[in-house]
Amino acid sequence: MSQRGHTLPELAAALTVAAILVGLAVPGFERFLLDSRLTAEVNAFVGAVQRARSEAAKRARPIVLCKTVDFERCGGSDIDYHAGWMVFVDQDGEKPVSRSPDEPLIVAHRPTFGGTISANRALFEFRPFRTRSTNGTVTFCDRRGEVSARAVIVSYTGRPRVATHGPGRPLTCPG
Repeated sequence: MSQRGHTLPELAAALTVAAILVGLAVPGFERFLLDSRLTAEVNAFVGAVQRARSEAAKRARPIVLCKTVDFERCGGSDIDYHAGWMVFVDQDGEKPVSRSPDEPLIVAHRPTFGGTISANRALFEFRPFRTRSTNGTVTFCDRRGEVSARAVIVSYTGRPRVATHGPGRPLTCPG
């Protein structure tokens, strides 16, 4: 029996076809990765809002969702939500809102998608039983900018919804 191999031109043609297929697949795979990371962070925030809203009703106490770097203090204008956020029970009702060591921490999240998360509210306060909660918009952006931006819009009732554009205008990402 004689053994037969592939010739050099056949091998070169196969490698060329493989390189073309990989070159076509990489941009689609990169978009898939960016979309899935953005979606995961948006879903984490929506989950935190839903949890805060239900805890306010369950505990009959105000629940706060705020940006934070250390999961102990709410951040001011010096940080944004891409540093992290937490949800806690506001038992003492002090103003400005801050978390005391005896106030239960319900959710603590530090985003990992590498984008920016900006909001028009420093914190969201969810109140029980027919009282208005804080409304606002939180915008999630990755390196693609406004084209792929998503917003979580929290209503006065505390219900979140996800949008790809603002009210009558496109979403804007920080510079």
